[in-house]
Amino acid sequence: MDAPLPGHAALRDAGPYVWLSRYDIGAVARYEQVRAVLADWKTFSSARGVGMEDFEVHGRFRLPSLILEADPPEHSVSRDILSRVLSPLVLKTLRERFFEEADLLVSELLERRTFDGIKDLAEAYPLRVFPDAIGMSRDGREKLLPHADMLFNSFGPRNALFQASADKANFAWVDQQGRREMLQPGGLGMMVHDAAERKSMPPEKAAMLVRALLQAGLDTTINGLGATLHCLLQAPDQWLLLRQDPSLARAAFDEAIRLESPVQTFFRTATRDTTLGEIAVNSGDKVLMFLGAANRDPRQWAAPDRYDIMRRTIGHVGFGAGIHACVGQLLSKLEAEALLSTFARRVRSMEMTASPERRYNNTLRGLATLPVAIR
Repeated sequence: MDAPLPGHAALRDAGPYVWLSRYDIGAVARYEQVRAVLADWKTFSSARGVGMEDFEVHGRFRLPSLILEADPPEHSVSRDILSRVLSPLVLKTLRERFFEEADLLVSELLERRTFDGIKDLAEAYPLRVFPDAIGMSRDGREKLLPHADMLFNSFGPRNALFQASADKANFAWVDQQGRREMLQPGGLGMMVHDAAERKSMPPEKAAMLVRALLQAGLDTTINGLGATLHCLLQAPDQWLLLRQDPSLARAAFDEAIRLESPVQTFFRTATRDTTLGEIAVNSGDKVLMFLGAANRDPRQWAAPDRYDIMRRTIGHVGFGAGIHACVGQLLSKLEAEALLSTFARRVRSMEMTASPERRYNNTLRGLATLPVAIR
């Protein structure tokens, strides 16, 4: 279950900037350097791809994300649209519905007593509330997960994981979901189109923004919820704290995002010769950021491998940082608050009934199964 952790420690100990000769790329695993790369978009560009392949060298084998794989000024327009659509004021209108759905789901699970914490909780809840918030049709929502799995696999090497996920993805269906005519009035998707129209953004680009929201809006939340449940099961003292004060739900989620880092890696491309920790970085170098390693760096965090929901987690890079930080993190945290606080309020005890299984992806860290019994 902890397979990457020794490797992360070795990378941190190797130096502030290391070269991975197998893939001919540079890498940073220490918190200080990961944060520095995230903060300097002019030197470390996202526009050449946040995956292993450099768009300028290898071409564009997939459509780039208008939010993840763009730099200012193009990025600024897209981010402004999504920031307004996903603002605290807008998300406040979703709060009541999110809590109602959380209560319904927890009621169902309490009746069953035993369930899979991934399929029946971590996946089931976001698939109920997130597509509704976007304004999607209820038909075909199950296609979102294979597509997102393929997307995050595409950021790594073209290996068996990528190929297997690509065979399951339905590109045409996902593309259609971003179009104005496919969306319900009043949803976040339609709000994106309206905001894009006010900025004279072409409809096809607005549809790409909605698609980017759909692609990135599930996996971090799902894997984060699964990680939180797993952490609470392994740390009964922290579960007791949450039961005693369900308002700690967001803190429990944020600490699990730091500790488990659902998005483990992202790439940047150096636009000029520079240095990281006094080590030379050459223009054109692909730089792999180990977000998960940075979030457990003992140079930054006390007892970094301990799950502590009272920890001050401000500054972790589980949602990225800088201008490319996850624009949807407030939505993700609202979902987590609603589900986890409801779960803590209504569930007295829980235990794992079997060992969980990992789900493997080139970019993501998460569980495939988590058998749980509750009372």
